[in-house]
Parts: sequence; structure tokens; C-alpha cells
Amino acid sequence: MSLPKINPTTTKSWSKLAQLAKDPKTLQNYFADDAGRAAQFAIAWDSFFVDYSKNHIDKDIQAALLGLAKEAGLEDARKAYFSGETINQTEGRAVLHTALRAKENADIRVDGENVVPAIYAVRSKISAFANAVIAGERKSSTGQAFTDVVNIGIGGSDLGPAMVTEALAYYKNHLNVHFMSNVDGDHVLEVLKKLTPATTLFVVVSKTFTTQETLSNATTAKQWLVDALGAAAVGDHFVAVSTNLAAIDAFGIQSKNVFPMNDWVGGRFSLWSAVGLSVALAVGPDNFEALLDGANDMDEHFATTPFEENIPVMLALLTVWYNNFLGAQSEAVIPYTQYLNWLPAYLQQGIMESNGKSVDRNGNVVSYQTGNIIWGEPGTNSQHAFFQLMHQGTKLIPAHFIGFVDALHGNKDHHDKLMANFFAQTEALMSGKTEAQVREELSAKGLSGDALEKLVPFKIFTGNKPTTTLLIDKLTPKTLGALVAMYEHKIFVEGVVWNIFSYDQWGVELGKQLATVILDEMDTSSPVKHDSSTAQLLARFKS
Repeated sequence: MSLPKINPTTTKSWSKLAQLAKDPKTLQNYFADDAGRAAQFAIAWDSFFVDYSKNHIDKDIQAALLGLAKEAGLEDARKAYFSGETINQTEGRAVLHTALRAKENADIRVDGENVVPAIYAVRSKISAFANAVIAGERKSSTGQAFTDVVNIGIGGSDLGPAMVTEALAYYKNHLNVHFMSNVDGDHVLEVLKKLTPATTLFVVVSKTFTTQETLSNATTAKQWLVDALGAAAVGDHFVAVSTNLAAIDAFGIQSKNVFPMNDWVGGRFSLWSAVGLSVALAVGPDNFEALLDGANDMDEHFATTPFEENIPVMLALLTVWYNNFLGAQSEAVIPYTQYLNWLPAYLQQGIMESNGKSVDRNGNVVSYQTGNIIWGEPGTNSQHAFFQLMHQGTKLIPAHFIGFVDALHGNKDHHDKLMANFFAQTEALMSGKTEAQVREELSAKGLSGDALEKLVPFKIFTGNKPTTTLLIDKLTPKTLGALVAMYEHKIFVEGVVWNIFSYDQWGVELGKQLATVILDEMDTSSPVKHDSSTAQLLARFKS
């Protein structure tokens, strides 16, 4: 079974949605006309409560969106997604990050082989290794316990573990975990200067062990270690997450210190695999397992729940509605917890690398918008930054507000202030402030006449700005796993509706190829023909 290849613009539901978009109604009117609106457009699942009532939808729009999902073949696509079919067709691969968090008794087959036993063998190896390092039983070359761990990777081999490690900092043990990704030498050396060679463990994450940035950084780190402790220390201080055993051996990493990966897991969905080794080291393998369990719970919800009650499905359909019918080009993700500081950046990669495509599954250039721009920052910092644009700017920016009922450290005063802002901002974005309200406020402050009239237009808020609220009981490894998996499935649904392949990433290749050519030119001084701008810039750099 492969994914359906249906141009969404040819469906009846697409035409229906285009008609509905021509007769907009304001959010203020929606709420004024329907006292039961909030309850109708909300989903309660496990410890999640998703309120999407402050969006530009009604029963007819929701029905048309659900109809679009059905006409696009989402039901069959969902089955193919979970069953190990080759839905990454341009690379000839299954897409099975969901298998990495499946129950141990699951039977998920790739080319006829159940992959679950091998997955659990790797999980067991991760657990044993992490426990040994955390307990100080796994020693450095000098016989000391490790105090610091450095994850060397890029893209999904960096962003996923980095985001989760920061998100779960409350659950962190004594190990200090660092992330080295950018090939920028200043970044690498800034990390190294904080470390002591005798107590530092390096985790090199590269499926092929050929990624330029990762190998350059790993080689620099290796030389730093060798300069301090000698070449024999490499085997005790370096482990690898990879499949290229020959390259790993040549680097000096022993085969017993290799944690394998699978080609049916894309980098941006790989934190659930051995790529999560740094997470297990940072917060302990039990918490890593809880992260996987939470993701599996969301997998079950997405796989079995009717579309109208399915969180990833409804969130994805809202994105399609805004992106394709209401002209929105971006989506803001605003977590009201500093722990999720890296979530917007993580979702930028996951969403924009997956659905930033202009060719459909039939190989045709699309005639409609796909993908969307993802950005954001934690509240309340974001309120003092870009919220001005959201409140009084000219752009339509649907936003996800993510908040938690309970604070981890239990400081009620701070948490109440945080969440008061959380709720107030979604209300303000929806309701706005009318001219009459502005006049009343200014009059109460003693203004009148020209002074009042000059200020009135600047103080009006039109409101009618859409938000979706995700209120979760508490930030735990399990709820974080569910939250990340929710966005993964949202990506999948959007890709199905847009008739694109979400799991290849050919768009990142061209820049890499040209960088290799230019680097060779720098090393050999052999001239290569470039456009006049690039030639001018290179000449200035080399002069």
C-alpha cells in the first residue's frame, strides 16, 4: 500500500471550503451567537485539553475540512504510515519512527521482518550504558567517573536531543550534557573550553558517519582529547550512534560502543532511537522510556480515534484551512514554560523540512500553497517582543499556546502570574478592544477633546486573531513525548492532504554539494566558475 495521490484542489470539499472562505465571520460574532461554542470545539484526551474554539471555524467549515481529509485518503494513508509501507517513496523507505516507541509485544514488519525485537535490544543497550555512566561504573581512561557528556551531531541528531534535554531539565541528574552542532569552529572551541578531558564523554551521532559538520567537529574533539590524554584514550571517551561500522572503527571507536540506527527513521524524527542516548544520559533511562511511552500513547490516539475527535488531525486541518483558504503564511508556537524554549526551533525543522515541498506525489508542480513558516518563543518573553505584530499588525498569524496546569517547582505565585498572561493573551487576541471601550478608558483617565481623539485609533485592537490552546496537566517525560508525537502526526496529516512526500529532504542537498565544490576550491586554489556575486564574495573572503 502506498500513499494516495489525490490533488486536493479537485475534491468537492476543497471547492466547498473555497466558498466558505468567501463569507468570513468574526470570532467575536461566533462566540456571541453560540453559548456552547467552547465545548463544541475542544478535545479532552488523557492529560491534554485542546481548545480550538478561538479559530475561524464553524460546524460547516469543520465538516468540510473533515470531508477533505476523507477525500484525500487519510484513512488509508494512516494505515500505511503505521504498517511499515514504503511511504517515503523517493528514497524507497518506510517511515517508522512510531515503531521505536511501540509496545514490546507489537509486530511491525519491514520487508517481512518484525523490527520490534531489534528495537528493544537497542533500548536495553541504551539503558545499560546510561545507568553505568550515571552510576560512575563506566570509567574514563583515567579511571574517573564522567561528569560531562558532549553530543556531536547536527539537524535531527542535535535538535531533538537538545530540545528534550532542556525540556526535561527538572528531571536531570548530575551529568552536564552539552551539544556541539555548528561547524563554526568558535562554537566548537567554546564548548571544549568548558570541559575537562579526563571526565568528558563524547557521543558522535551520524547515521552514515560522513556528515561534514559532525565529522569535522568530532575530529576536532578527538584531537583535543588526544593532545591531553593520548590516542589510547579515544576508545574510552567516544561512543557512536551510526550504521557505518568501517568508518567508526577507523575513527577509533570500538564496535561495542556503537548504537545502531535504521534507515526507516528520518533524522528529524530520530530522537526516539539511539539518537536519544544523550537524553537517557541526561535524565536517566527510566525517564527516556517514559518519553517513549507518552509518544506511544499519542500514536494510539492518532491511529484509532475518529477524525473529529483526533487532536493531530484537527490541528492539521486548521493549518490547511488557514494556509490554503485564509492566506496565512506562518504559524506561531508559544509555550508558556521556559523549559520548552527549544520547541519552536525543533518544530521549525520538523515541519518546514518535511512539508516545504512544491512538487506533489505525482511529480507535478503544485498550484496551491504547501508548508508554513513556524516560529515562536516562550511566553511571557514573547509578549514583550512580537506580540505587538500579532495584536495590531496586518498579518493573519494563527498561534498555538501551550501551557501547564501545574508548575514543576510548585511556586504558585509565579505560576499564577504566568498562566494569567497565558489565558489573557488568547482572550485579548480574540476579543480585541473596540473604539467605544478605548474612548471610555481614555475618558476615565481624564482625557478629552483633541487629546483623546488623537489617541483613539492607536489604542484600538480589532481582535479576531485565532489561537489554539493546549492545556496539559504537567510537563513530564510522558506528556512531552505525547506533545512531540502530536506534532509529528500533524505533519503527516498535512502532507497527506497536500499530496506531497513529507519524509524526503532533497531541498537540503544542493547547498551541501556546492559547499563541497567551494571548499575544494579554497583548498586547491583551482578556480571554479560561479555567478558574479558568488565570485565577488569568494574573492573578498580569500584576499
